[in-house]
Amino acid sequence: MDLKSKPFYLCDSDIKWVENTLSCMSEEEKIAQLFCLITYTDDENYLKYLASGLKVGGVMTRTMSIAEIVNTVNALQKNSKIPMLISANLEAGLNQACYEGTRVGCQMGIAATGDKKYATELARVIGEEASALGINWAFAPIIDIDYNFRNPITNTRTFGGDAATVAEFGKAYVEEVQKHGLAASIKHFPGDGVDERDQHLLASVNTLSCEEWDKSYGLAYKTCIDAGAKTVMVGHIMLPSYSKALNPSLEDKDVMPGLIAPELLNGLLRKKLGFNGLIVTDSTTMAGMGTVMPREKAVPLTIASGCDMFLFTKNLEEDFAFMRDGVKSGVITKERLDEAVMRILALKASLKLHEKDNLASEEKARAVVGSSSHKKIAREVADKNITLVKCEEGVLPISPDKYKRVLVYKKEGAASAFGGGISLGACDKFIQKLKDNGFEVDVFVPGGGWEGMAKPVKDVYDNYDLIIYLVSLSTKSNQTTVRIEWAEPMGADVPVYINSVPTVMISLENPYHLLDAPRVKTYINTYGGADEILDALMDKLTGKSPFTGKSPVDAFCGKWDTRL
Repeated sequence: MDLKSKPFYLCDSDIKWVENTLSCMSEEEKIAQLFCLITYTDDENYLKYLASGLKVGGVMTRTMSIAEIVNTVNALQKNSKIPMLISANLEAGLNQACYEGTRVGCQMGIAATGDKKYATELARVIGEEASALGINWAFAPIIDIDYNFRNPITNTRTFGGDAATVAEFGKAYVEEVQKHGLAASIKHFPGDGVDERDQHLLASVNTLSCEEWDKSYGLAYKTCIDAGAKTVMVGHIMLPSYSKALNPSLEDKDVMPGLIAPELLNGLLRKKLGFNGLIVTDSTTMAGMGTVMPREKAVPLTIASGCDMFLFTKNLEEDFAFMRDGVKSGVITKERLDEAVMRILALKASLKLHEKDNLASEEKARAVVGSSSHKKIAREVADKNITLVKCEEGVLPISPDKYKRVLVYKKEGAASAFGGGISLGACDKFIQKLKDNGFEVDVFVPGGGWEGMAKPVKDVYDNYDLIIYLVSLSTKSNQTTVRIEWAEPMGADVPVYINSVPTVMISLENPYHLLDAPRVKTYINTYGGADEILDALMDKLTGKSPFTGKSPVDAFCGKWDTRL
């Protein structure tokens, strides 16, 4: 292992710290370093247990307040003999880790600006805010490619469906965020977005041939690895073409998801792509790993196969026991254990964690997190990415003089853990903006009326000048589709007045809703429902600013009727 080369670039004193630290560790301490656990709380007793009791290598924080994150980071670092990796999902902004953090924009929204400088700005804002809080590991960027519009997870979390764009924007994020003392983690190797199934629920499949993979995901990974990405997160995703090419003896039943596929980790990622950094599993609480083999076998096999760090546990004591048993039985050799721990220590040394106290200051954090200059970037992104996918001539712009009476149809979902989180209440906020701008607004409520008993269509013709559909349905874990479900009775809120009343459909979260409303003639994607986005959307609808966003994916879903 060459610790002086990319991506660690350690000097002699750094390497000496790594080697000395490793040589002084017991086997139990080495095993503990393999684990990156999670905290939802700043409870000091729990954090002390992780840091000085278990002595784990890292912890991921879920969303907390500034004060809670500072308490968490300081409790962990003060009580840990070896400095800890503190990670967070930082794909769309620091709001995914901190309530007061800035949401710059989901990755697809960044790509819709058409300007990779906003991938740099995304990473800059995240880097400045995260480092102020003591977070040193970004589980981002996502360099999955959204090839399949039916995939319920990738969606707006990606930079889109063009491999070159994903590679270019991913590289910009990696280079910038690592300037701020954070390690980037490109994910989810070997690549999500081809299958329409959710790797949280099963081991999904990337069905591309080796040649196709090289030109797409291979391009994205090679580009980001060459840019110096320090870590790679490996998913519950199989890549049968490469698994069988690298190990021709494999039968279909033997093909495994990336995090337990040595031929993908060592043959493809390490050897072919030249990655010399740290490999971390995706969350091992996901069902993908459990569907292919018993957990007691899979836990140590992740490390034996080539991963260096194990993300989360299903049962803390049990998973630690499974890992210990793997070392004791020789599934994880002494050499493989030392190699994994050495890479963990090298990552920490590359971030200079061994040279500072790594403590956070609430006062300093409050001066940076959610700052006005960072909010300004979020407004810029919103202004530049809102996309007018198709438009009926003469419908836009809207005004109270042109369309005084507006009927709004709301289609909302529950909160999401991804893409910065669905903006709860965004539909109601936008309805209030319509009212504040002088529109008279009614919100549709499904009523009774089966065959022969429905209200006459003239009730809509005579009472409304404009119909607006507000759709806020976001990707989230453990769902299998992101589709519009129309109301009873008999699709009561389906767009059936599009040929009689001017109609605008606005999707706040998912760019693919034309699939379920193909003949809507005016359709807009906003890639989120944050306040900055709603403000920009109103300006564009009323003609105060132009639509400049360009769709990073095929919003027409490959269907001819969606273009009508």
